Amino acid sequence: MSNNFHRRDFLRLGGLAVGALALPTRWQSGLQPFPESERLGRVCVGKVDLMAAPDASSAVVGSLYEDAVVDWQREVVGRHIYRTSQTWVETPEGFIHAPYVQPVRNRLNTAVDELRPSSLGPGMWVEVTVPWVDIVLDNPPARSPWLKAASQPRVYYSQILWVDEIRRDSDGQAWYRVNERFGFGDIFWARAEAFRRLSEEEMAPIHPGVEDKRVVIDVTHQTMACYAGDDEVYFCRISTGAKFNAQGEAVDEWSTPLGGHPIWRKVVSLHMVGGTTGGGYDLPGIGWTTLFVGNGVAIHSTFWHNDFGVPRSHGCVNAMPEDAKWVFRWVEPVVPYDPGDVTVGMPGGTRVEVVET
Repeated sequence: MSNNFHRRDFLRLGGLAVGALALPTRWQSGLQPFPESERLGRVCVGKVDLMAAPDASSAVVGSLYEDAVVDWQREVVGRHIYRTSQTWVETPEGFIHAPYVQPVRNRLNTAVDELRPSSLGPGMWVEVTVPWVDIVLDNPPARSPWLKAASQPRVYYSQILWVDEIRRDSDGQAWYRVNERFGFGDIFWARAEAFRRLSEEEMAPIHPGVEDKRVVIDVTHQTMACYAGDDEVYFCRISTGAKFNAQGEAVDEWSTPLGGHPIWRKVVSLHMVGGTTGGGYDLPGIGWTTLFVGNGVAIHSTFWHNDFGVPRSHGCVNAMPEDAKWVFRWVEPVVPYDPGDVTVGMPGGTRVEVVET
């Protein structure tokens, strides 16, 4: 793809605010057609088997590969002797083990006509609202490890990114130029219909006047609860630090630190990088990030697995997008839409208590 799409195409049009965007023919055919069901699932690992029943010992009736999108009919409890999770997703073709399927929807949006001014320059925060959308790199070569490794670069449902330019191609289709404030400097273009503008109201604090807020992360039961005084006001499943690596060896360096920690920073979108070669990660557009340990441990949205209730992170608290968003808005400090990032000094914001029970 990068061999057919060049930065000079954009430089030639650099003087246009909203102009014709030069793109190869195959990029002008529109967005990927996905199933029309309200609930969908995206395969988020390299390959999964479709089973005849929600049981790992049942017959294999087919296979699906990463980014395949299926009708999500319902979740059922089944049997998998090698995995902690016993939840399966029923599809018209068979059953898939639920941890391998990201819950997604396919919601197209009307492109905005202009960007509002901000301290970051004209732009807006956006959320991906389709299972995935292909991207076109504006400034090759790729810098981020995830882009270098991707045979077909994409962004995925629930990722949050910053858009700083709008253009239209020769067919009149709108494209957004997408940036990351804390990434490696990669800039790319994607079809505008795949993104929804986040509103100021979505970042507005929930129950801002309530005192004595605290968040309790239970690493034994893999749950997160929010308390106002003695009253539990929110509860969800999460995934904390993994206890074993891919070889089944016990690891301590990935554990989520126990104890009480004040929130010191909140960022609506963050590019996270860490780990080591072969066991590391490079994840862009992580939404609703609430940092509570100085080395980068955070509560944040997760799009690369659906295994909540099982320890599997590199120390962070993985949460479903809707859960990470609620907690982000509820805890202190308050984050303004512009710039979508706030850091506080000691004694910090809301206290996060990580416990073993």
